[in-house]
Amino acid sequence: MTENEKTIRVGLIGYGFAGKTFHAPLIQSVPGLALTVIGSSKREILKAEYPDVLVCSADEVPTHPNVDLVVIASPNESHFPLAAAALRAGKDVVVDKPFTVTLAEARSLAEISEKHNRILSVFHNRRWDSEILATKAILETGVLGEISHYESHIDRFRPLVRQRWREDPGPGAGLWFDLGPHLVDQALLLFGLPHAVNASFGILRKGGRTDDWAHVQLIYDHMRVVLHASLLASGGVPRSVLHGTRGSWAKFGADVQERQLMNGMLPDDPAFGHDPSPSIVYDSATGTQTKVPSPTGNQRGYYSGIRDSILGKCPVPVPVKDAVAGMAILETSFESGARGQVLPVPLTSDERSEWK
Repeated sequence: MTENEKTIRVGLIGYGFAGKTFHAPLIQSVPGLALTVIGSSKREILKAEYPDVLVCSADEVPTHPNVDLVVIASPNESHFPLAAAALRAGKDVVVDKPFTVTLAEARSLAEISEKHNRILSVFHNRRWDSEILATKAILETGVLGEISHYESHIDRFRPLVRQRWREDPGPGAGLWFDLGPHLVDQALLLFGLPHAVNASFGILRKGGRTDDWAHVQLIYDHMRVVLHASLLASGGVPRSVLHGTRGSWAKFGADVQERQLMNGMLPDDPAFGHDPSPSIVYDSATGTQTKVPSPTGNQRGYYSGIRDSILGKCPVPVPVKDAVAGMAILETSFESGARGQVLPVPLTSDERSEWK
């Protein structure tokens, strides 16, 4: 195989915030991936920013002959039909979060990808955030003992309701559909499948029409996970917390990669992903506090993993089983909140067996 044959041609659908800020620059920063087609109505903007990339309609990308990998960063409700079309056309597929808007759609995409023997993954770039890398690292040391409690926040301060599809009622709208997939995926990555979900949601901003506050508890045998998101929190609490039988740990400050990308920093910049905020270990026996430097975040790791999995060098970095489980928890959390009940995670025995 020649070097040219190893290049994976990427078609990106959508050039809104996610496509412009995350997908396009991350794809272009990974050797072996070539952004060749973008499906978007923003032709003039893209002509200036990506003059060598073909711009077409979103519906053309799934079957485009110059595309090997389709990346879907369009509004949530369009994820399923676009991904299904691309898989049936023989393309490998990456879908931005949320994977789909229903568990049934997630399961259907899993079946289609298996039938056509194509790679299918959900874009959980935050697995490569410094915060999550730091959480994994402290868990691996065992310094905290047996973990009883994990808490993760993605809080923002946006008191004014904006006119955009995410804040208008409809499939895939609201804060939990936006940030919940990240938080749920973190828990799955760190601790595996929970048994049950207990959730509460609120619309706390004046004029709000979709949830802007979410508090979700995942129930494990001897541990509880608390996932929290709010649009009315300007600071003062840690992003991540672990409590164990020998101590506690906290991480303040968000990963810097999103802000760097928004400011135009390229992912190959030496400063990219450097997190100046250490985490803190609280030793229960001595009462001491120890600062631990944070790892450097590297969201390019997701697309490097996608490239290598397509080339047969490694497993898919976020496999479809994770996407299905995430959708099961997301969907159940809304039902739990509506009913005010603790509900089991509705996975089949075959789906659960993939996690053992």
